[in-house]
Amino acid sequence: MQAFVVDRYGRKNGLRSSDMPVPEPREDDVLIQIHAAGVNPLDAKIRDGEFKLILPYRLPLILGNDLAGVVVRVGSRVRRFKPGDEVYARPHKDRIGTFAEFISVKEDGVALKPTALTMEEAASIPLVGLTAWQALIEKGQLKKGQKVLIHAGSGGVGSFAIQLAKHVGATVATTASARNIELVKQLGADIVIDYRNDDFAAILKDYDLVLDTQGGNALEKSLRVLKPGGKLIGIAGPPDAEFAKEIGASWFLKTVMRFLSYRIRKAAKRHDVSYTFLFMRASGEQLSRIAALIDARAIRPVIDRVFPFESTQEALAYVETGRTKGKVVIKIR
Repeated sequence: MQAFVVDRYGRKNGLRSSDMPVPEPREDDVLIQIHAAGVNPLDAKIRDGEFKLILPYRLPLILGNDLAGVVVRVGSRVRRFKPGDEVYARPHKDRIGTFAEFISVKEDGVALKPTALTMEEAASIPLVGLTAWQALIEKGQLKKGQKVLIHAGSGGVGSFAIQLAKHVGATVATTASARNIELVKQLGADIVIDYRNDDFAAILKDYDLVLDTQGGNALEKSLRVLKPGGKLIGIAGPPDAEFAKEIGASWFLKTVMRFLSYRIRKAAKRHDVSYTFLFMRASGEQLSRIAALIDARAIRPVIDRVFPFESTQEALAYVETGRTKGKVVIKIR
């Protein structure tokens, strides 16, 4: 099968098109013929080696973190899927590889594709949908009537999170550039702050939850908009000790992560709020719930561009510009 692989970590090494063996499904696996795959900033970070301490992949590595396709074979213990099923998935973090014609995914990471969506639209959902769900619903426990700030509302995670938060019944503020203000309003944002001209921390206050997708200065300033007891959930880091525990990290790695997150945790404590790092995990069960919302027209995919499979390298470079509206997808079949 054709696939795009990383031979050595580092941006200058890029991706290589390669002929790779079709994976053999394990007893609890679903073998999927991939029709389309989402392209994410996470892919570039993995290629550059930013996660090699957390995710020690064996190279060469097939890149890619979400997909839509058709089941072609199932393992002996699989009960929920059969050949011919149209599905979508975010593979478990230690078994990525969606920039390829086939992938074998654990059954519990797979869900039936939303019937309302094309393969390309469905492939845009898993990683950003699960990130938004786990940040807002699972960790944030967002409720009707609460206030949430979602950074970078026109991006992949932001465009999904705005819609999910509005479905819950929250008041949603977001940051965006002037050219994307109309888009995020259409998605449901109540308050839109042009981050190039205005300071969100000077405008917003008494928020229950912040979903930070940026890290750095935006992360620290987000503490100031939260009310006492509020929650700051970051997906751009720094990772904390709780995350180290979740992934079963070594004592050394736990110590490193505790050190990396010390400053933001201390600042959060000073503001009487909490900071949590989120690295989204695979969940077929949550994808099924997301599919139901999409089929009920509560959430729609936002796709910037669809690239052909042979242009996967260009698709990743386009994502790295940081100027995409919603998601970028590669069409494989």
